[in-house]
Amino acid sequence: MRELLKVFKAAGDETRLRILYLLTEREACVLEIKQAMRISQTRASRNLGILNDAGLLKARREGPLVFYSLDSREIKKTCPGLDAMVKQAFATDQTAQLHRERLKRPVARANDKQPGR
Repeated sequence: MRELLKVFKAAGDETRLRILYLLTEREACVLEIKQAMRISQTRASRNLGILNDAGLLKARREGPLVFYSLDSREIKKTCPGLDAMVKQAFATDQTAQLHRERLKRPVARANDKQPGR
């Protein structure tokens, strides 16, 4: 019961639902979520942390970056069909589609060399 309450509390926010929708596309790091949704890094990190704490995400470290993906196994155990509901809810949402398109673009990182500089 507690796990289900955590899931509903975590999913009870539009930003977090939009992040879940993005993660149905592919895994992503905080910088990619930030770029795709045009939100602050703090806001992206905080919301990813809440989703992770609720057991909805898996985290994988690659150097300094942490990549998040949906934890399908845990979702099926705690709240079967959640990922399908999120996909259906945002299927016709133009903003969500724009976020997904931005997620496909490469991320400019602070330590990447800028051309001509």
